[in-house]
Amino acid sequence: MPEAQRIAVLDRDACIKEKCGYVCEKVCPVNKMGEEAISIDPQTNYPVILETACIGCGICVKRCPTKAISIINLSKDLGSPTYSYGVNAFRLYGFPLPVKGHVTSYVGRNGIGKTTAIRILAKQIIPNFGDYTRDWDWEEVLDKVPVNVAKYFKDVEGGKLSIKPQNIETLRAHNGTVLDLLNELSLDSSILEEWKLPIADRQIDQLSGGELQKLAIAIATAKEAELYFFDEPTNYLDIVERLKVAVYLGDFALDKSLIVVDHDLTILDYMADYVYVFFGQESVYGASSSVKSARVGINEYLEGYLKAENLRFREYAINFGTYSPTTKKPKPYISYGNLKKTFSSFEVEIEEGSIGEGEVVGVIGKNGLGKTLFMKMLAGVEKPDEGESLDVKIAYKKQYLEPSDVLVKDLFAKADDKAILDRAKQLLHLDGPILEKTLKQLSGGQLQRVAIAFTLSMNADIYLFDEPSAFLDVEERLAFSSLIREIAAERKSPILVVDHDIALIDRISDRLIIFEGESSVKGKATPPMAKKKGLNYFLKSLGITLRRDIDTKRPKINKPWSKRDKEQKEKGEYFADH
Repeated sequence: MPEAQRIAVLDRDACIKEKCGYVCEKVCPVNKMGEEAISIDPQTNYPVILETACIGCGICVKRCPTKAISIINLSKDLGSPTYSYGVNAFRLYGFPLPVKGHVTSYVGRNGIGKTTAIRILAKQIIPNFGDYTRDWDWEEVLDKVPVNVAKYFKDVEGGKLSIKPQNIETLRAHNGTVLDLLNELSLDSSILEEWKLPIADRQIDQLSGGELQKLAIAIATAKEAELYFFDEPTNYLDIVERLKVAVYLGDFALDKSLIVVDHDLTILDYMADYVYVFFGQESVYGASSSVKSARVGINEYLEGYLKAENLRFREYAINFGTYSPTTKKPKPYISYGNLKKTFSSFEVEIEEGSIGEGEVVGVIGKNGLGKTLFMKMLAGVEKPDEGESLDVKIAYKKQYLEPSDVLVKDLFAKADDKAILDRAKQLLHLDGPILEKTLKQLSGGQLQRVAIAFTLSMNADIYLFDEPSAFLDVEERLAFSSLIREIAAERKSPILVVDHDIALIDRISDRLIIFEGESSVKGKATPPMAKKKGLNYFLKSLGITLRRDIDTKRPKINKPWSKRDKEQKEKGEYFADH
């Protein structure tokens, strides 16, 4: 089968004949000249785009009313695909093999084949090299692939794969306690001890996001497998818990094949030994680079240029330079008094503070100290025992999103500010087929992007975002931070952001509110303080030092007791902003 260096993909979920009468077939210039680049398959009744005949004019893409067609002209010959899902369907290029005994990571956008690569490496699907018209067997594959790839597949016998899924909420589908779930999986409750999780008798649907995440990691590591895959293991975890996961997985990988996907680059840089950079277009195609050291791979991904491959896959570099707030004291815009809330086993106190006009305030601290409760009290979702909720118009993006059967386009129709919505849709890639889907049909990342865009599109006096980076890839986090800064400057409305991604908080914040105390017992929040002072104060309480990467300026965690770590601690400079 000849391989065109043009990729045509049709999203069949979005392709609806009743909406257009298959206008793509009618407007195609090749078809008009008597040739056939687009035809209708009589068996499926869907259009088929012949990539070797397509001239890449893009007319069908522009005229399709549901944006179901994608045409990509590749700038570099990627060779034959490793796997194709079918005619005009997603395809993957490359064999990103794990480096046994080390943490190997995939870095790249969501929806470009990382999970497909894992399924191939676990021998759950057989490579078809773009020829999906027949069945392939492993003997054929071994004859066709490079020697190192063939050796890997020969060593993987049963295809046993242990996955820590991205969407940990699926665990809540299990009725009963944590112990019931472990018994169902034939796992001993002792696996909870390593993670200090005294939750065996708790109902699964009552666990916090952090507890659920650690339970999912414990289950994945307890299984016997030939390949372990951890998909975004840091979501819902605070920075201390993220570091513990990084150290644990590093030790766990010593005699295993282990692959991690995560978008917190600060933690990933600390944890990973080797990196494959994934590039491509969401739901269209994905390709992996050669294996690289962690620092080189992450920096090349941010630059958008792979040196060994001599390939630019993004027109711009991702800049992690910090946002430098003004030295002038912000004009108070919204003030809140002392707040207090007490439960049977937990209490939280919030010191009074004020937020300036157009100011972005980051809210950071360990889990279980009341950050989400603070947001709820400000929003009036939770009534404080002492003090008052804000008596202003509030737009609030919750931590845990509850999808419904509402279509994305119908939700967006309720937006107050269509111009802001259009800007958010552009930066967060929310045009096209996703608009025709219901919220329940969306992935975790898609749902998060929709929630962010809709929240920003509301007219409000203050905007509250609780863990907006969860499930977002690096580029989406960059887009979110750009939107936040733009809207703060344009509307002059203050914005509060709770998050555990230090790079994100560093990039967007004017000032910081720090939560401290004893997790699940008592939490206390400081008033807003200068960003550099706040980061230093927070990191000192954790005993962690950070510095900036010399090339990309992204925050990097110093190894404990390293020369740089000891030097910064001696100076009292826990966040070295240089």
